[in-house]
Formats: sequence, structure tokens, C-alpha cells
Amino acid sequence: MVDPAAPILIFDSGVGGLTMLAEVRKLLPEAPVIYVADEAALPYGDKSEAEIAARVCGLLGRLAERYNPRLICIACNTASTIALGMVRDVLETPVVGTVPAIKPAAELTQTGVIGLLGTKATIRQAYVDNLEAEFAADKTLLRHAAPELVGAAELKLRGGTPDPAIFARAAEGLRSQPGGEDIDTVVLACTHFPLVADELSAAFGGKVRFVDGAQGIARRIAYLTRGQPFARNGVDQAIVTGDDTDNPALLEAFKRFGIGRILPL
Repeated sequence: MVDPAAPILIFDSGVGGLTMLAEVRKLLPEAPVIYVADEAALPYGDKSEAEIAARVCGLLGRLAERYNPRLICIACNTASTIALGMVRDVLETPVVGTVPAIKPAAELTQTGVIGLLGTKATIRQAYVDNLEAEFAADKTLLRHAAPELVGAAELKLRGGTPDPAIFARAAEGLRSQPGGEDIDTVVLACTHFPLVADELSAAFGGKVRFVDGAQGIARRIAYLTRGQPFARNGVDQAIVTGDDTDNPALLEAFKRFGIGRILPL
């Protein structure tokens, strides 16, 4: 039997995983959730594979021991494409990862040309190569690393206004590649990026559709926890590494996602 108070633990390098939390809440409104933001190590995308694997495995091991979650969601494309297998090897807790939504993008495109925006670490992974080979072999997939979008999303969630030039550079990074003018579907291969989807849409001229994996991952979490009892006692909590635990703007942003308090790790 699963303890009704056992949480679903949603882990990300920062605030991007809140987009995943929002979709989980639609399907599982009574599920207790702990959201973990590893702000101290943000951004993951500029780090080596070894650094990311060690960081993610170490943190999730500590969190699993302390909070005994019923399921862990790695709501980070970079961490999932690098460390998902390792985390599953060392933890008995079910672990759901987040990977670029290339399959649905391939099903949606009309022109056959797909763009992919991600971090530097994500777009170079063999995991992405394999997804492309399996689901988009007859399509053209153009990749561009847009690490600036992570900071823009973090700033926007805290009430700031990102520089529009950031989004223009991301769009140009895809459009300027051979065949880029025919892109009609863009994979947002970082959970931060849906937070700035409106700004990206304006930069692309409203001529593309954006695809991310949040809804599909939420459905997977709901499937894996089907039939389990839930006891959500009051508001959810967030755990934040680094010096941002007392940030009023961050707490206010978290409240919009049903999180009532921030704790240090």
C-alpha cells in the first residue's frame, strides 16, 4: 500500500518544471507534490555530462531518502537525456523522465521541417539522435542551442521583462539554417521554454506551432499512480537550492502553481 501522503517529487534545475506541475495538477488535483528547483547549479545546459549526472543522482538520492516519494519526475530535458538511466539504476522509486517531443512534432508538421530549441547539453545528446532516427527519419530536424531562454524564463517568472532580442536570436538561430524558412513546428526541448512561448511566438512571427512534452509526461504520471490514494494536506512545498529561498518574487510565482512555502535543501 502507498502512503496517501507520499508525494510526487518533481525535480528541475530551476523553475521550468512548474510547467510540468501545472499539467500534473490538471489530472491529479489531490496528489501531494514536492517541487525541487536546483537553482544553485542553474543552468545545467552549460555543464558537462559528468557534472550533470553526478549532481542529479546525488540530489535525487538524498531527496528520495528524506521524503520517500511515490514517484519522481525529472522535469528537465538536459538531466533526463543524460542521467535518467543512472537514476533508475540506483533508486527503487519509479522515475519518469522528460525528453524532447520529437515524435508529436513529426506527426504535426506539414512542411516536414521541424525546429528544436534546447540547451547546449541537450541538443548534442545521442538520445536526441535516437529520437530523430526513430520518429523523424523522413523529416528535417534543425537544432539550435538557446541557453539565453533559460534566464529569460527565470526572469519572467519573477516578474521581470526579458530583452526581446533574446527571442529574436533564438528564432534566427533556426531560421538561418538551410531549410529553416520552412519550419512550421518547433520542439521546446527545455521545460523553461514554454514559460516564454508567447515571446517566442512573436519572434517567429506567429507562423509556427510549439510542442513540448508536459501533457504527455503528466498522463504518464497519472497512469503510473492510478488507483493510489492521495492525501494532499494543505498547500504544496518547494525545495530550492542556493540563496533564493527568501526571494519574495519567487514565492509569489510559486503560489500561482499552488506552492505555499519554499524550504532549503
